[in-house]
Amino acid sequence: MQTQNPPLSGDPLSAAECGMNPIVDLLLQEKLLAPKQVEYATRVQTKLETPRSLLEVLKELKLIADDEIKKAVKDSRVPMCIGNILVELGYIKPDDLQRALNIQADEENRRKLGEILLENCLIDEQVLFDVLSSQMGFPQIEPEFTEIDPKLFSRAPAKWYENHDVIPVQKQADGVLIAFADPLDGQDLEAVKQVFGDKYIPAIARKSAIKRAVNRCQSGDPKKELSASDESAIIRLADELLLAAVERDASDIHLEPLKDQMRVRFRQDGVLIHFQDFPAQIMPALTNRIKVLCEVDITEKRRHQGGRFHFDYPGGHIDLRVSFFVTVHGEKVVMRLLNRKSVLLDIEDIGLSQRILTRFKQDALYIPSGIIIITGPTGSGKTTTVYGCINQINDPQTSIVTAEEPVEYVIDGIAQCSINPKINLTFEETLRHIVRQDPDVIVIGEIRDSFSAEVAVQAALTGHKVLTTFHTEDSIGGLVRLLNMNIEAFLISSTVVSVLAQRLLRRICPHCLTTYKPTPADLQRIGYAPDDIRHAEFRKGTGCGHCQYTGYKGRVGIFELLVLDERVRSAINEQKTTQDLRKISTESTGLVTLLEDGLVKAAAGLTSIDEVLRSLPRLQKPRPLPELQRLLEG
Repeated sequence: MQTQNPPLSGDPLSAAECGMNPIVDLLLQEKLLAPKQVEYATRVQTKLETPRSLLEVLKELKLIADDEIKKAVKDSRVPMCIGNILVELGYIKPDDLQRALNIQADEENRRKLGEILLENCLIDEQVLFDVLSSQMGFPQIEPEFTEIDPKLFSRAPAKWYENHDVIPVQKQADGVLIAFADPLDGQDLEAVKQVFGDKYIPAIARKSAIKRAVNRCQSGDPKKELSASDESAIIRLADELLLAAVERDASDIHLEPLKDQMRVRFRQDGVLIHFQDFPAQIMPALTNRIKVLCEVDITEKRRHQGGRFHFDYPGGHIDLRVSFFVTVHGEKVVMRLLNRKSVLLDIEDIGLSQRILTRFKQDALYIPSGIIIITGPTGSGKTTTVYGCINQINDPQTSIVTAEEPVEYVIDGIAQCSINPKINLTFEETLRHIVRQDPDVIVIGEIRDSFSAEVAVQAALTGHKVLTTFHTEDSIGGLVRLLNMNIEAFLISSTVVSVLAQRLLRRICPHCLTTYKPTPADLQRIGYAPDDIRHAEFRKGTGCGHCQYTGYKGRVGIFELLVLDERVRSAINEQKTTQDLRKISTESTGLVTLLEDGLVKAAAGLTSIDEVLRSLPRLQKPRPLPELQRLLEG
């Protein structure tokens, strides 16, 4: 079986003519796969309900390993169509590739296919970079931050480097290390061979980084543009990272020191996504810059530290909470972006189903006294829900006082206190004074210890309404946590009105969603039979430029509401097990678990089964979908 390569000149071929399985063809050519194995995998592929590429099938059948694929591609130096590679690995659709090839064919001065894919948002630059680096085995290079050998650079004019999007970096034992924007492009490979000979090591770099490095070398400065001593460049880099996080609507920025580099990742829609890598030597200088902004000790590098700072940018400002964590490779920095959204969500817009919303408002929010607990892990949207509740009950006849760390939304007519331990404005000190402010509603940012739990209980006993948050897995866990804080069972049963547990799951991107039929493995993990999901409309995202090829854009709230009735209160007083409490709550109060609410929203096409299984606790077998839809939607 011959490997089919794209033409090096002339009109581009169609996607089919280019050969849709270039990696499989190469593996056959290198005798890493036998024709019979490929035939068997092809038969398996045709029987799959969910389309998968031939290479994915071969890997799942364990007929080839990732390391073997990387080595074969890296060592072969055979020109391949990057578009077909992306199709074969499942990153773009064949139709997207054909569209890009048609655009290329209509151009007078034909551009590289990768450039067209990027310009038309058919692939994200970081995804393309990761495919060539992680899956194809080419090492990553940051030429704009790397010292370039001037003798090597002088072998060709700067225009030649710009035309081919390559730059030589340095001589190594095995040959010249050369950074390519596309190390699979036939023309570039042939051009490099003519100038530098057969002994070269291909690496991958961003086209924009290669261009900046060429301009720098052309100006006579082949040394690093960014160094620890270049204060203005470090400040500029810190600002660029913050702006990039704001543009991507990230909730956290992770600056991670590794053995040979600094890795930057953003948490987007609750998931960490790789952003960019930098030379390891700039990490201490960048960390010091952030420490200066936080006004913490820049000389202390052996102990963990924390701080805050404000960042103003065109169009707004954000508050950042920063943690410095000492690791074996240096200090890791995590920045949480606060006040990213100025719009305060109404309780009706956070994602509660209609029946649950009505019950929450009537049986919890509008009750004159008692404790309402919002529970869930970090990043589950608890604060947004609390503010939605405050906004719902805020009126001129109601006095609302809060103790928060920090205040994330400022609401007119409410006395909001932002905790600041540096001036001894602690939770303990604030809670002692809060009850003297004649409040109707007390908002405690988080119950974190026995003292704050006791204050909440005593306030509820004296006729106040208390809103607070907890870090527990589900609604029953919130009650158990109070028991573990040595609060008497009879006090919990007489003061707690309701517990609302929640999660945030990624929402399927509306631009690339497609119908999805759950596999038998999916059903087995959920605990469903095919009849349990009749009339459901499950979907998944295939990935597009709008969602950075993740298949998800935005998030949807998943909720579990427990409103305490007499049976549940009696079970708490008798200190029954969590399993008994959950069973009684389900039978007596109509509790719908997080998993069940997630399945209903997945069946409506809002999120995917993968997200439900990844994020939600499976504490008991879910009830059939028709029954759940009746309980939630009426």
